[in-house]
Amino acid sequence: MSSSPFLLTWQAGLATLTLNQPARANVLDDACAQALAEATHTLVERARDGRLRALLLTASGPVFCAGGDIQGFVRAGSDLSGALDRGIPPLHELILQLAALPVPVVSALNGPLGGGGIGLALLADIVLAADTAKLRGGYASIGLSPDVGASWALTRLAGPMRAKQILFSPRAFSAQECLAFGLYAEVLPPDQLMSAALALATELAQGATGSFAQIKRLVDGAAQRTLKEQLALEHAGMVRCGASADAAEGVRAFLDKRAPRFKGHAA
Repeated sequence: MSSSPFLLTWQAGLATLTLNQPARANVLDDACAQALAEATHTLVERARDGRLRALLLTASGPVFCAGGDIQGFVRAGSDLSGALDRGIPPLHELILQLAALPVPVVSALNGPLGGGGIGLALLADIVLAADTAKLRGGYASIGLSPDVGASWALTRLAGPMRAKQILFSPRAFSAQECLAFGLYAEVLPPDQLMSAALALATELAQGATGSFAQIKRLVDGAAQRTLKEQLALEHAGMVRCGASADAAEGVRAFLDKRAPRFKGHAA
């Protein structure tokens, strides 16, 4: 197996980003953050020129991501605060860039996740999880507070009370509990997870990318806008999409009663 902290593979317009330190529970250490930042730059560039049409996030081994490198925290000793101050910005920058991708992002959670792994997993537009994918906040158990967008994602998806329950508690929440909280879209047996996630991501990669980008903009910012503001953005987005070749193809395909053949266009 490759020694890289992650694997980035391509199939047509679909990129699959796989965390690849299974022996270390795919922790988000400094080496992983640096490598992921480079991969994220590639993803952003390919999204801009239309070569990236969907992204699938997953991990090798039985754990999706345990979060931060606790052994590294121990090695930092009395400089823990300084080490965190230096290590967090690169992770936060790549999270911002991944979350802003104008293409559908799917997470396939192959196992437990905690800490910063929560923020990475839940930045996806659609989260599929194995029934082994327990979720544990973990921060308060070692006297720390959330990072990597974990508090934002949990609050946005599950609400303030559930977010605090998860982040205050030392216990792991089951995949079925996370499904009920709205953190996961679907829970599957482990042997069915990757085939389902790959099928979904492949389908999205063949879709109308400009339409998906507009949908992401509308939905992700809806809670911060008034109805009037949202209606104005819906108007502008519909007009912009309506000028695309994909819209013309979609309308023709609907009238012809056939599957559309979208080619994608810039968002």
